[in-house]
Parts: sequence; C-alpha cells; structure tokens
Amino acid sequence: MAEKEESQNPTPPPPVTETEQPPSTATAVKEPAVTSQTEEQPPAAPAVENRSLAAMMEKEASAPEKTKEDVVVAADSVEKVDEKEKQPPPVQPEERKIPQTLISFKEESNVIADLSDSERKALQELKQLVQEALNNRHFTSPKEEEKEKQPPPSSDAPKTDGPSSESDKSTEIKPPQEQQAPAEVAPPPPQPPAEEEVSIWGVPLLKDDRTDVILLKFLRARDFKVRDAFVMIKNTIQWRKDFGIEALLNEDLGDDLEKVVFMHGFDRDGHPVCYNVYGEFQNKQLYAKTFSDEEKRMKFLRWRIQFLERSIRKLNFRPGGVSTIFQVNDLKNSPGPGKRELRIATKQALQLLQDNYPEFVAKQVFINVPWWYLAFHTMISPFMTQRTKSKFVFAGPSKSTETLFKYISPEHVPIQYGGLSVDYCDCNPEFTIDDPATEITVKPATKQNVEIIIYEKCTVVWEIRVVGWEVSYGAEFVPEAKDKYTIIIQKPTKLSPTDEPVVCQRFKVDELGKILLTVDNPTSKKKKLLYRFKVEPF
Repeated sequence: MAEKEESQNPTPPPPVTETEQPPSTATAVKEPAVTSQTEEQPPAAPAVENRSLAAMMEKEASAPEKTKEDVVVAADSVEKVDEKEKQPPPVQPEERKIPQTLISFKEESNVIADLSDSERKALQELKQLVQEALNNRHFTSPKEEEKEKQPPPSSDAPKTDGPSSESDKSTEIKPPQEQQAPAEVAPPPPQPPAEEEVSIWGVPLLKDDRTDVILLKFLRARDFKVRDAFVMIKNTIQWRKDFGIEALLNEDLGDDLEKVVFMHGFDRDGHPVCYNVYGEFQNKQLYAKTFSDEEKRMKFLRWRIQFLERSIRKLNFRPGGVSTIFQVNDLKNSPGPGKRELRIATKQALQLLQDNYPEFVAKQVFINVPWWYLAFHTMISPFMTQRTKSKFVFAGPSKSTETLFKYISPEHVPIQYGGLSVDYCDCNPEFTIDDPATEITVKPATKQNVEIIIYEKCTVVWEIRVVGWEVSYGAEFVPEAKDKYTIIIQKPTKLSPTDEPVVCQRFKVDELGKILLTVDNPTSKKKKLLYRFKVEPF
C-alpha cells in the first residue's frame, strides 16, 4: 500500500500500496537524444532486432542534428554543444519546479491535450517501443526462442545442399529446389499478423485510448525517461505471467483478512477509498495465521495482490477517468517495529507493488499515527521525492476524523472513523452513502440549532452525530399555529463518547411547523456536527 521509496524501510507497517522511486524530482525527458530520434526509428527497427534499443537511438542521434547547424565546425563537437546549450536550460528548470507544485495526484491530467510537449513526445516514443515489441513478440517470447525462429529462413537453403551430397535420393530432388524457394518465401508473411496481444490490469495494450493512461503511469514512475519506463513495462508483464495474475483473480484465498483491508465509499474527487487497518494484527491468532512462516506470508502476499488487482479492474482507465485509489492507513494499535514477521511481509509486498503497480495512489492518509511512526517518517523523509511526499498526510488520534473529512464527505466515512456510513450490517440503516450530510462546526460553549421545516403532513426521518459527543442533544416539534404547544421529541440529554455514535429518529407530523434539533457544547473544544434528514409523505 505505498510507492517506490517506502519499500526499503522494513521497520514500521506502511500501507501495502504502490510506491515511487527516488532517483530525481524532475519529470522532464532528460534524454534529448532519445526523445528526438525514436520517431524516425521504426522503419529500421526490423533490421536490427537483436540490437539494444539504446544503441539504435544513439546511432541516429547525430543525423538529424547535423541539418540544424549553420556554423561550419566538426559535426560531432557542434552537435554536443548544441544539445547542451539548447535543451537543458529551457527544459530542466521548468520540470524541476513541477514536483514542488504537485499538491496531489489529481492535478496531473491523463488527457493528451493537457500534457506538456515533452510529455506528449515521451508518450509517443513509448508507444512506438511497445508497438515494436508487440510486433516482434518481445513481451512474452524469450529472446532465445526469437533467435531460433529467425535463422530458419536463411539456414534452410544450405540444408538442401547438405543432404544432396549425402544421399542419392536428395540429389535426384535437386531440380525441384526452385519450387521449394517460393515455399520458403511464404513464412515471412505470417510473421506480421502474428502480433501478440498483451493486457495489463484487464486493458489490452495499444487497442484504445486506455493505453495512454497506463503508459503515463509507467512514464511518471520513471520521471518520463522513456527507456526506463519501457524496461519497467517489460518487467511488469513478465512478472504478471510468472506470478499467474489471471489465475489468481479467481482463486479462493479465504476471508480472514476482510477486516484488515477493505474498500468503502469514495473521496470528494471520486477516487475509491481503501482502508488498511493494521490494528487487526493485534489478534495473536490472526497474526500467527498470517505471518508465522514463509508459506503463510506468501499466501498473505497473494491475497493482497489479488485484492489490489480486483480493485484496479473497477477503475476507469479512459483519459479523464479515475484511475487511482485513495488510501487510508489506520495505525491505531498497530504492531510496533519489533514484529519481525510483519516487517518481512511488508517489505516483500512493497517491493512487488512499487515495481509492478506504478502511480495507483491518489493520496496516502495515515490516521491514529503513533509517535514512533512519525519519528520513523522524519528519518526517511529526506530520501523521498517531493512527488511522493506530496501524497502523504499524517494525523494523530485527535485529528484523524477532521483530516478524513477534508478529503472524504461524512456520508462516505465509516462510523468507526467518525462518519455516518453503515455498510454490510444488520441494522437496516435509513440512509446510505447516496444521502448527503451537512457539516456544522459547533464553537466552544455555544448552542447550535438545526431547523427542519415541515410543509406537509409527513414522517420525518433524521440522523445526527457529534464526533466525540460530550454535548447535550435534544429535539422538539414547534407547530406553526401560535395556539399549539411545542412537542418534546427528546429531552436534552448529555451524550458521551461511549454512547451510540449516531442517533437516528423519526417523527410523524400532521400539521405545519418545524423540528428543532439542539446541540449544546459546554466544552472548550470545537465540535463537528453531522446531520441529514428525509421526508416520507403520507
């Protein structure tokens, strides 16, 4: 649940999510030779299949540059000077500023028109490399098999000469050799249509615009270095095959960990929210069943990858769609750094996630953070990129609910974290996450009234919550007619943190008036009041 840097720090139990590499903070294409040459490369690609892509691009790096120079000097020296003088000054300063302004992942668009020129060029180059790899079956076919498949056309001709000298039967068939030649010409045509089909996270590569979103994830994970991103894609595809991802999706690994990691609701920007509850591992039986030996740790790893894969398949990879996940990491009662087995499992998971699931975190929010975790984060912070640190938010126990509400509306926050959302329970709640709630801040030593105006005969249903309570709550119906008496629905009652977190009530009204909800905050702290209601006509 984190991106590249966190994987090498096994001490605490960070989120099991994708992480990022800390090579640099720049997001620009730092390889002018690579970015400027790959567009002219495809026609020559088939002739140099066994050569490295880097060598191909470096070889042609001088040809296009020569035509741009007006000074008569040695070609090689002039090109190097031009590249250093023209490209680094305008590109690098601008790109280095980008990570500092990246407040959150949402600010990065996946729409092609919103990308910078260098980013669009890098994306185009990567697509060309992927297409070339698909044409030559480099993703799933080992290189050794490719070499064996290529020689047969050239080696068949000499083979006909060999047997002709060894046997009379072969010598008698010499004349028909001209007929065998056209038969050998036939094999080349089947090779182009034999283009392999490769899918990542359920999305076939280069079949539609979803590929752009996926390739951008790899490019951003490698600071838009095209070759590095391409290598990462190849490694990811091979790992998915070796790990058996497609078969893993339908594998039954049990439901013992459904309270440890679960999806619940969406944040204010539409990202699905994933909760990671490390305090569940205080259960010694669950801990031993999950981490006691290598076999159990591998099962946990497979379960975590399966959960992530299933969640990713529900994302929208269209440009402009939501293709990242909002992570909430609850560290309340989390096992400390002394749990060796948990450290090993976390390190293994982070290593796989950072290498094979780039850019899937919109925000990393840590709640109920203990002091030791903050101290640990302070130590590793200098080794993180600005981009990674911009996604991290930490909140202690007293600020956890308030922090969640900044990013997630109360109706989407589970009850145990201060919200109103009740999911998968037997209480048959009156409201769902589709019913919006209103937030009010009750100042210290003040009363807050909530009025629900009644315009018709109906039944009014409402629920109200004050996070942490320590307030008095009362409800009454005030008729519009002056000669009518106020009806007490609930006497003012002091509620404590141990009382029911949410009060849900209903009242049948047969005359016009208003329902008045009163919250009295006698404390010296601000309180967060949440409420919502609906009207059911007769």
